Order: sequence, then C-alpha cells, then structure tokens
Amino acid sequence: MNEELVFSHLDEQGQVRMVEVGEKPETVRRAVAEARVRLSPEVRRSLLEGSLPKGDALAAVRLAGIMAAKRTSDLIPLCHPLPLSGIEMAVAPSPEGVSITAAVRTNARTGVEMEAMVGVCVASLTLYDMVKGLDRGAVIGPIRLLEKTGGKSGDWRRQKPGER
Repeated sequence: MNEELVFSHLDEQGQVRMVEVGEKPETVRRAVAEARVRLSPEVRRSLLEGSLPKGDALAAVRLAGIMAAKRTSDLIPLCHPLPLSGIEMAVAPSPEGVSITAAVRTNARTGVEMEAMVGVCVASLTLYDMVKGLDRGAVIGPIRLLEKTGGKSGDWRRQKPGER
C-alpha cells in the first residue's frame, strides 16, 4: 500500500476544516450501520415481547435512531447537513441480545455513513436507558458500518460479520 495518505479535513497548514463539496455532483447515496447490544436473556425476552416496565422500548429505539440521524451535523463537528430522503431503523434478535441497524439514503454531494452510525449509536443508548433498571450490565458494541453505496469512492460492503 504505497498510496499517500490524504487528510481531507486538514488544510495546507494542518488546521481542521470542513471539506468543500460544492463542486461535487449530487448522487444517490446509501449507508447501512449496525450496533449490537448484549442483554441478559430475561431482559432480551421482555424487550422482544414488549413487556418492559418502561413501555414500548422498540418504538422508542427506532424513533431515537431516526431523530439522531437527522441531527448528525449538529453532533459531529465537520459533517455537512444533508437532505435525508429516507431512514429505516430496525431492531432484530441476535444470539446475545439485539442488533440495531440503520439504512440512510440521500441524493447529495457527500455520503451518509455518519448519519447511519449516529443513528445506531443513539438508538443503542436509548435501548440501554430503557433497560438499565433491569440490566445495568447491558453492553453496547460493536458499532460498525456494514455498507455504503454511491459517490466517487464507489460501493463498499463488509465481507464477513467479524471483519474490520
């Protein structure tokens, strides 16, 4: 790997800057991210049955993820505000708890990877808040990008579930 590293968020003097994207063409872009949350078997069962004391945690988790994805540029300093055309949040059972995924779409000059990642981060924190009274040992992670499409760099997809 002999490619020179280019840090697009640094100017010629090494100062942090927001990348100029005004000349880039608008393209359809999509990103999917995932957060895993490990839960005790009892709390996992209650969550999936909808019988947690705090109410419908799954609805709260999905809504929190959507709201967070929409506010990404307010939370991540160098992110551009984007006109999101769609956000799909899902919570699915996994062997040790649940998997939370966000699929985010836009037609813009820059990608939506950060929006998908922020969505699953806040969704997983919301889940922790909903279950902490029953399972303070719940564990969030890993949080990772699963795929992205569109833009100059093209498409990317995680090959194997445990792959970096």
